[in-house]
Amino acid sequence: MHKEFFINQLKIDEEFTDFFLVKSIAIRIGSNRKQYLDVTLADNTGEINGKKWDVNDEEAINLGKIKEGDLVKIRASVSEWNNVKQLRIARIRKGQKEDGCEMTDYIKAAPENPDEMYAFIREKAESIKDKGLRAMALLFLDREKERLLYYPAAMKNHHAEQAGLLYHIKRMLAMGEKACEVYEQLDRDWIVCGVILHDMEKLNEIQSNELGISNGYTFEGQLLGHLVQGAAKVAEMAKEVGLSEEKTVLLQHMMVSHHYEPDFGSPKKPMFIEAEMLHYLDMIDAKMFDFEAALAGVDPGNFSERVRTLDGRMLYKPTFKG
Repeated sequence: MHKEFFINQLKIDEEFTDFFLVKSIAIRIGSNRKQYLDVTLADNTGEINGKKWDVNDEEAINLGKIKEGDLVKIRASVSEWNNVKQLRIARIRKGQKEDGCEMTDYIKAAPENPDEMYAFIREKAESIKDKGLRAMALLFLDREKERLLYYPAAMKNHHAEQAGLLYHIKRMLAMGEKACEVYEQLDRDWIVCGVILHDMEKLNEIQSNELGISNGYTFEGQLLGHLVQGAAKVAEMAKEVGLSEEKTVLLQHMMVSHHYEPDFGSPKKPMFIEAEMLHYLDMIDAKMFDFEAALAGVDPGNFSERVRTLDGRMLYKPTFKG
């Protein structure tokens, strides 16, 4: 059974019945002291939050049997809250084998084959001329290959999809090599190594299953975050490969500075040119992903909903995009 209603095509006031994948689910207490269901649902086009109000104790017990990663059938209507679509759920039940759902309709995945992306990235790592930087990049890729093939790059927001981290790294590498052609003062070895390693500790910051679905952050991820974790991991790996102190500190600087602003977790702004470029490569790919995702279900000549990660902008899809 294939889906009929996809998240990126749902319209305000539309009523529908269909299956979705559960990304998060909880019974909460409202300001009126009544229980309600708070659930985030997904398919391969995106995700949406839903609420089922006034849940009684018997319902709460049954709903408690639904877990992250389950398929559920819902009957709902589409409403709007704070300029964001939200589902008002009338009925919800756990999916059953006889429903015959196709899992590919529910998993949001990178648009390229994970094995091919990994091979592309590893080939770039092997091409690094600096022996120490090459060893650092290959050590990470070889050690973490299994998880890289499915890990998302985020719990939400950009590249929050199966193999999203690989896709993010691959596109940054492709853009980084073009940047090195234009700005000849850039050292390609540092760009390639920095891109490959910059988000490596997202593997230990974010919890994820093999579908690329994250239900939260790890203990270390909550307390430290992948920038700090990345700097610590670089120091650990540098000892293994015998990397010099200067190169170790410069790589650590790339880890902690690529978010640029303290509000986004960076204690330092980039202080050498390859670190500066790493930040912009990261930012460009994140923004392009947000544009692509927001406009995916929009007809040419129309605007998207407001996109929180793009300062609440409504994006326009020009008619020439049709």
